[in-house]
Amino acid sequence: MGWGDFSCFGNPDAETPNIDQLAKEGIAFKQFYVNSPICSPSRVAISTGTYPQRWQITSYLAFREKNKTRGMANWLDPQAPMLARTLQQAGYATGHFGKWHMGGQRDVDDAPLISEYGFDESLTNFEGMGPKLLPLTINKEGRKGQIWGKAVNLGEPVTWMQRSEITGGFIDAAIPFMKKAQKAGKPFYVNVWPDDVHSPFWPSYERIKKTNNKRELYLAVLEEMDQQFSRLFEFIRSDETLRDNTLILICSDNGPEQGAGQTGGLKGFKTHLYEGGIRSSLIAWGPGLMKESSCGSINDRSIFSAMDLAPSLLKLTASKPSDKQPTDGENVLSTLLGNSKASRQAPLYFSRPPDRKSFYGFQNLPDLAVRQGRWKLLCDYDGKRIQLYDITLDPTESKNLASSEPVVSEQLSRDVIHWHHSMPTGSTDD
Repeated sequence: MGWGDFSCFGNPDAETPNIDQLAKEGIAFKQFYVNSPICSPSRVAISTGTYPQRWQITSYLAFREKNKTRGMANWLDPQAPMLARTLQQAGYATGHFGKWHMGGQRDVDDAPLISEYGFDESLTNFEGMGPKLLPLTINKEGRKGQIWGKAVNLGEPVTWMQRSEITGGFIDAAIPFMKKAQKAGKPFYVNVWPDDVHSPFWPSYERIKKTNNKRELYLAVLEEMDQQFSRLFEFIRSDETLRDNTLILICSDNGPEQGAGQTGGLKGFKTHLYEGGIRSSLIAWGPGLMKESSCGSINDRSIFSAMDLAPSLLKLTASKPSDKQPTDGENVLSTLLGNSKASRQAPLYFSRPPDRKSFYGFQNLPDLAVRQGRWKLLCDYDGKRIQLYDITLDPTESKNLASSEPVVSEQLSRDVIHWHHSMPTGSTDD
């Protein structure tokens, strides 16, 4: 999704009332970043609290040969420091329902099961190992079809259902899982990761028969996703114990596909290191946990990222990860709960997907980026073609200040190149 896709983030073309209501009761964060502008590495960062480059996942996981040519692993190392596993070891019931895409896709049929990453139960789509929901389609002429039928070889049991209803299918699995945890007296951690806002867009038949326009199809699945989420939100709200003791976090994994979602005026799209590719709307809801005066507020000051969520949630749950495992994320729980507007302390570093030097009409894209305080710098692996922006004054990245701020440019370019070379994927010939 794009940074500007929820109606509470300014989308004039669609309504997302159920997600908007969470923002009205929680906090909307406007300077939140994902750690990659493309799906698989972004999900790795959310799940591990580390840079995905540590695990040689720098673009979307695909066929073995394509992964190999891009210098990538075929799946996330199951020994990575998973948030779910740490919570599972602390006594939480852990469930994953929805898109996975961190191993088990296309011809990679020997990846670890999702359960091997610390989940008690899982239900995924065509990009993960284990039980799954696979999508059926119906076009405007009423002709029925399937997407990704070959995904059956990536694990069973398989249930087929309309693509336009699959988010509801994941929620139908997540709610009984949470009820079972409650009955057992256990707290729970749950991922509900829908993929209906990822192309191909297949809204309900009533809406798909009205248009062939890509943007309109996208808006239709966005609104229908919001409608399906209402049951999950109501389940939490209607239970007093859950309402006062649950934190819900909503974000995207990267920016929008060109011609579909919108960035709210930010530059770039999915796969780009410009703001449109890596800045995501984040909504945190937890009235029983948050500072009361912060509920319903907008935080446009705090700079942090998806990999900061894991250490923050571990702090919230008083769960301690292994000291032997790497961590790049920082604990920003005080900010998430509205007690502070502090940002993470260390800079945020980014590298572009290795197969996306030119994409969506942008030619010769920068290879690296860093955000530190007010500054955002982009450059190539060799430190050349520097772009420097004061993001606080210029969020659309329109005025390059590299020549007028040589000291800042030199320092940040040196820092991001050093970071790049410190990663297993950090060669200069990507």
